[in-house]
Amino acid sequence: MKSLMISVLLSVSCTVLAGNSQYVNPFIGSSNFGATHPGAQYPNALASVSPFNVAFGDTLNPTEKDAAWNSRVYIDENRFLTGFSHLNLSGVGCPEAGVLLLMPTHGKLQLDARDYGSTYSASAASPGYYRTTLDKYKIQAELTSTLRTGLSRFTFPKGESHLLLNLGLGLTNETGASLKIISNQEVEGSRMIGTFCYHPEDVRPVYFVARFSKAAKSFGGWKKMPAYKNVEAEWMQYHNSIKPYPGYQQELSGDDIGAWFDFDTKEQEAIEVKLGISFVSIENARQNLNAEQPGFAFEETRQKAVTAWDQLLDKVQLEASGPDQANQKTMFYTALYHSLIHPNIIQDVNGDYPLMGQAGTGNAGGKNRYSVYSLWDTNRNLHPLLSLLYPALQNDMLQSAVAMAAESGWLPKWELYGMETQVMVGDPATPMIADSYLRGIRNFDIETAYQAMVRAAEQAENNPLRPENKDYLKLGYVPVDDEGSYDGSVSTSLEYYLADFNLAQLAGALGKTADQQKYLARSGNYRKLFDASTGMLRPKKRNGEWLTPYNPELGRNFEPAPGYIEGNAWNYRFYVPHDTPGLIQQLGGQDKFLQQLDLTFSTGNFDMANEPDITYPFLYHFVEGQSWRSSQRVQQLIKQHYHNSPGGIPGNDDTGTLSAWLVFSMLGIYPLSPGVMDYAVVEPSFDKITIQLDPNYYPGKTLTIHKQQSRAAAGQNPLLQFNGKTLTRPFISHQQLVQGGTLVLQ
Repeated sequence: MKSLMISVLLSVSCTVLAGNSQYVNPFIGSSNFGATHPGAQYPNALASVSPFNVAFGDTLNPTEKDAAWNSRVYIDENRFLTGFSHLNLSGVGCPEAGVLLLMPTHGKLQLDARDYGSTYSASAASPGYYRTTLDKYKIQAELTSTLRTGLSRFTFPKGESHLLLNLGLGLTNETGASLKIISNQEVEGSRMIGTFCYHPEDVRPVYFVARFSKAAKSFGGWKKMPAYKNVEAEWMQYHNSIKPYPGYQQELSGDDIGAWFDFDTKEQEAIEVKLGISFVSIENARQNLNAEQPGFAFEETRQKAVTAWDQLLDKVQLEASGPDQANQKTMFYTALYHSLIHPNIIQDVNGDYPLMGQAGTGNAGGKNRYSVYSLWDTNRNLHPLLSLLYPALQNDMLQSAVAMAAESGWLPKWELYGMETQVMVGDPATPMIADSYLRGIRNFDIETAYQAMVRAAEQAENNPLRPENKDYLKLGYVPVDDEGSYDGSVSTSLEYYLADFNLAQLAGALGKTADQQKYLARSGNYRKLFDASTGMLRPKKRNGEWLTPYNPELGRNFEPAPGYIEGNAWNYRFYVPHDTPGLIQQLGGQDKFLQQLDLTFSTGNFDMANEPDITYPFLYHFVEGQSWRSSQRVQQLIKQHYHNSPGGIPGNDDTGTLSAWLVFSMLGIYPLSPGVMDYAVVEPSFDKITIQLDPNYYPGKTLTIHKQQSRAAAGQNPLLQFNGKTLTRPFISHQQLVQGGTLVLQ
């Protein structure tokens, strides 16, 4: 039976020393559509090595293609493994990457994944390490990784053994690849990726070099030879269509190709394979491999990954009591772990990276260049979390985002490996950058960033960040009339209001008073979409009429709902995070607001896995005397939706967003909105929390959060003190917290 508490690292290898990484369970989120993977992962790394088990479904009979082909390289319930992929995404909602699959086999050489795939057992994982046994072959597979490389160690039985490199399988919608066998110990090539979420953006090759610790006795390539025009029939009749090409210096290209290497192995003989990747060139992939893994040193490489994780996770120390404290720590540190996977570096060891939105290569000049910006999700809480705990890391991410604007003309929206995918709505880079600047992270080109934000806010046509801007600028909202050509007029409008508010706050900080007033006024136009008769933010036509008929429940099950994206009117009814007091006035005052907020939860219209409403549990703070309800609601949601199990994330993690929600909630502080510096204070999940602050960014050394007594369960508001002074509101500002000291809930 698979080990779920992999935290007990020392039982796997006594040579590995771990701090708080020992509490991480990488299997959390690998079920329930969490879309995480348990593979070997280095912090914010380009490469990772994950078991790949989605190609042929969840049964032991791999005869049919999985009908639910999706965004996950690994699904915990699936039991048929076809290799270990080296470029993977964590927590995304669309298929991409999951490529460069390495597979060990034993016995007769087979080149069809349905034939050589195997069930697996005795799996274990921890930060920077994964292990499993391939039942069919009695091969133990162990994985670890660095920033740009993966390292696999396969322990074989005696006899004829093989290593297969499959460039055909993957999650990406692209299939083209090429390879060249350099010697009996090395192979190089490339694999295409792209069209994320089926959007027609650019495609890119990822380049690789793989090297083996033992010379192969024979080797060659293979290529699938299509025999059917119908795609599904072609897949179903895949057998007998693979043509082998044995030989030295073999070069192949095509949609479904691979290479095999044969070995005579002794009983329990281990062969290691290291694979380096690059988005620039094969030569750069080779440089990455040589720099980060000059030899074959599995345990040393693994320990470096553990050390790197501990340096980050040990920034937060937890003290807890009670029988469930181990699970609570595992949930917290795993969530923090998932928050530190994306964005990830993309530059090579020599600084090269693919330019944003164009062909060619840039150089980071000794800095880190980051990629994979799922900003519609992460601007809400993940980047504020990085700003608080890891401001130097967040600063590098800001520099990368601004550099993308300099290269392509636009800030990123949903950027992936130097490609803008245009997934989701709104202008999310503006809140991310403005919020970070207001929190005190300012070592980046703010003027270039500001001009890019203004361009996004003002350009009426041919605006990739705000494609509906012409109507928005004229009407003050996005009309529902043309929704056949885009998603969610209300949702899009609300995102634009939030971006304008953040632009106003940044303009004020930069002394641009006229801009501040202009964009602040625009951010208040949400009132044009407020329908007093329903209490909802409602789709409106270009002529000013409300959309009718109108059903606020429509979209609850993700069916198409005019006006809204990924949800319904209830999910968006309080989504004015920058002006909750103003929305309360529109709703008729605090009593009516409290009634409607409770109704959102009691009617099942709150979705824990949907980003626009994840702040709603904290909105009780805006009703006088009712902040205790926020603590009750948050603790209820944690118990209901987060667990130390594969299904322990309530849905798609969205590159760490749902995990960041849990981190903040368990700390007892939550950022209410980008551009708003107040945290809502709720009861934390631990008796004492100690956070090491970065002295290069913040004046304080440590921040301590104490919970001395739980009052929320009795319907009483917590008594808050910071550095001995009573707080008169259930909020505390970011600027206060980073002064350091002690926050006490008593």
